[in-house]
Amino acid sequence: MAPATDSHPMDDPTFGLAADHYDLIQQQLIPGYGSLARLAVALLAASPLASEPGAEVLVAGCGTGAELQEAVVQRPDWRLSAIDPSAAMLAEARSRLAGAPAIDWQQTTVEQLTEAPACQGRFAGALSVLVLQSLADDGSKLAFLTGLARSLRPGGQLVLVDLMSTSLPSLEPQLASAWVGFQRASGLQAPAEQLAPLTQGLHPVGMARLTSLVNAAGFSDPARIFQALAFEGFLLQKPS
Repeated sequence: MAPATDSHPMDDPTFGLAADHYDLIQQQLIPGYGSLARLAVALLAASPLASEPGAEVLVAGCGTGAELQEAVVQRPDWRLSAIDPSAAMLAEARSRLAGAPAIDWQQTTVEQLTEAPACQGRFAGALSVLVLQSLADDGSKLAFLTGLARSLRPGGQLVLVDLMSTSLPSLEPQLASAWVGFQRASGLQAPAEQLAPLTQGLHPVGMARLTSLVNAAGFSDPARIFQALAFEGFLLQKPS
């Protein structure tokens, strides 16, 4: 669950968060964070292609390894590829998955990964949790989604979880207030300077724009499968 950029807050010595503390803050910051990995893996595991024994699955922006840990538990037969541009995140994830079956680890982005012909049309499914929100809508979001579509076999599915903007602007103040209330009730006490890299500089889009982006990337319309405040999960499929 890491931004697909060339840097990450974990790489910033001023950020001051150990990886385990990072996960705790995310749980206090994001509604339903503790269940996101479990739900994302369960959804992909039920898809037509990724349900096959030994399916190859890509985890794009693997972060500290939450989705990988769930995948190993739920589908130990999967052949997993984990990518992240952050060396610190990859190191933490590899440490946590040290006893797991072999995982293909790469410090890269999905755009760079799919430049290799061998990675095009390779995967039965993919997971992208809290990554797209970190990319500006200046072509970066489209390039990321296009790379994911390129990586999948025809009929492959992507589970996408992201911060979204509401289609009703009048609700934005209430949602923002509710998010602060959720954080307070969750016991979040991290200093503002530590939270800034996780809460500022994000680029959520609305449903209409997301639909346009995923269609242009090569996916069918997104199917919303859950929502917690402004965080939403979708299933996307590459046409057969």
